[in-house]
Amino acid sequence: MTEHHTPSTGAIDVHQHLWPDELVDRLRARSKAPYLRGWTLHTDGEPPYDVDPAGHDVATRVAADRDAGVGSACLSLSAPLGIESLLRPEAQPLIDAWHRGVRELPDHYRAWVSVPAEDPCVPDVRRLLEEDRFVGLQLPATDLLTPFAWERAAKLLLAAELSGKPVFVHPGPEPRRVLAGRLPEWWAPVVGYTAQLQAAWWGWQAFGGRRLFPRLKLLFGAGAGLAPVLVERHALRGGGRTTVDPDVFVDTSGTGVRALEAIVRVLGIDALVLGSDRPYGDPLEEFLGDAATHAVRVANPARLLGTRTHEQGGDREWAVAS
Repeated sequence: MTEHHTPSTGAIDVHQHLWPDELVDRLRARSKAPYLRGWTLHTDGEPPYDVDPAGHDVATRVAADRDAGVGSACLSLSAPLGIESLLRPEAQPLIDAWHRGVRELPDHYRAWVSVPAEDPCVPDVRRLLEEDRFVGLQLPATDLLTPFAWERAAKLLLAAELSGKPVFVHPGPEPRRVLAGRLPEWWAPVVGYTAQLQAAWWGWQAFGGRRLFPRLKLLFGAGAGLAPVLVERHALRGGGRTTVDPDVFVDTSGTGVRALEAIVRVLGIDALVLGSDRPYGDPLEEFLGDAATHAVRVANPARLLGTRTHEQGGDREWAVAS
């Protein structure tokens, strides 16, 4: 008889997606990618995708989180849509709609700030990061693929560091590749997104980011594309010795238990945080026993976000640390 595991309560999911109504309306009004026709999503680099409307229904999503023991969730603008990489006159209205929309959601949700890649307005980012509704700044991995790309983002990184809030590196849009032929639908998330995250991870290392931004916290989605597991190859190929950085985290989204165990062997359990990528995945319920599960689902996300957890009415809640 299989024992049913009850997920621990009060978890903080740092990586979810939910499209506010205004953003959906604006995507439907567009005539070029990214755009929606009904609930079919069209982007430049991936095949059309039929979105499940229930995945963006607030009441349905909150109930699903409660069933999974998730007390709070952090929403991310879907960077693979390519909104941030549009020309600023196109990107800014969509990003503004995103920020307005998440402010109107229930307190169950907080969100990551997004910013156009072209001529980002750093003062606007600073003002948004001052709001409690926003937990940090999201940057697409496609904007951070090399050491120079990290250098180019320095003003945004500094804004996040000064705000005391982390930067979330999320997979970005996959480009349309010449002569690529027909690719399976899983190609972009399995091959493209992983390669982006690996490049961004090693770009940060080669950039010497910790020396320049000593207090900045970083979160890489999807286990950083398993880049940490390549630490031995990095050393063998002349990259030198690397050390575990207590302010760099990776989330669990789209990554199985065996891969997560490999990451923990390199980075330790303190680097791993709950990120489900919901509605495209479900929150990790158990990992390596009760103590590790609590670390991944509750303690580590709270440390990443600069929050504290406390007991109230039998459930763990989170609040901004004072």
